[in-house]
Amino acid sequence: MNKQLKLAKRPVGMPDAATWTLEENPIPTPAEGEVLIKQHYISLDPAMRGWMNDVKSYLPPIPIGDVMRAGTIGEVIESNNHPVFKVGDILSGWGGVQQYTATNAKNYYKVDPSLAPLPTYIGTLGMPGMTAYFGILEVGKIKEGETVLVSGAAGAVGSVVGQIAKIKGCKVVGIAGGAEKCQYLIDELGFDAAIDYKNEHVRKSIKAACPEGVDVYFDNVGGEILDAALANIRMHARIVICGAISQYNNKTAIQGPSNYLSLLVNRATMQGMVVLDYGKSYGKAAQDMGQWMLAGKLKSKEDVYTGIENFHATFTRLFTGDKKGKLVLKVLED
Repeated sequence: MNKQLKLAKRPVGMPDAATWTLEENPIPTPAEGEVLIKQHYISLDPAMRGWMNDVKSYLPPIPIGDVMRAGTIGEVIESNNHPVFKVGDILSGWGGVQQYTATNAKNYYKVDPSLAPLPTYIGTLGMPGMTAYFGILEVGKIKEGETVLVSGAAGAVGSVVGQIAKIKGCKVVGIAGGAEKCQYLIDELGFDAAIDYKNEHVRKSIKAACPEGVDVYFDNVGGEILDAALANIRMHARIVICGAISQYNNKTAIQGPSNYLSLLVNRATMQGMVVLDYGKSYGKAAQDMGQWMLAGKLKSKEDVYTGIENFHATFTRLFTGDKKGKLVLKVLED
């Protein structure tokens, strides 16, 4: 049987366990030109919260009753004359929160499990890594010697953003929650400084860590931290809007930046980015990041939990901060 997690209702605020139903249905049979994939790992990302809302976005909302959308990686165990993929291939794509999926694999790509552990392909070498790469290089347009500030810096995207900025010769300051995460940024990832938003005055701490101001701010959280960053930007600064996790579960209106006039005063820019826009260049990004990993310049960390039955408890870690690096759900027991 195929265990599938389906969206049962549209949540208001933080999703509770009743947001989804867990069903067991027969393992699907691939149609002509399709493959059957036994899924090994599921990617858990903050963007999943937005996909549950019935609002216009860069992807359509998940219909009620459909399998919860998620990035996945797994093995082809059956092929019905698929033109490209064969049994034994390891594919990454959008398989959703289920144990098996039958698909034409149009938006899947093959990975080499001998080069990196499978979870890495839905982390640093997957969408979070691609988001970091294009967000900081293409949108942030960082230059050597600049000061880069990153929020959500111990997470899947932020941790890679900071490391890429260091590779490119920038000063990097990360914002994270708790002393342990801040030490991780400095001791393991090589950040120049870290700000503990849970125990520090963020605006003052940014000023202290970046006395000449911030050239590039990569925002994953929004809200008050975005406001604090805007108060400390330099002339011609670039603000990359990647996410706003502090706002995703709001039951009231989203809190926008009250310091937005700092953009005017400093002739700065604020630009949103969605990784799907850079699909044609993923290969180049993966090659660069793979080389950095081999050279020991880029570290990858995955926080792995097991079992579709534990999806809700694992999903909430995205918003409580009870994780480090990329949050991954292992589908099946060994």
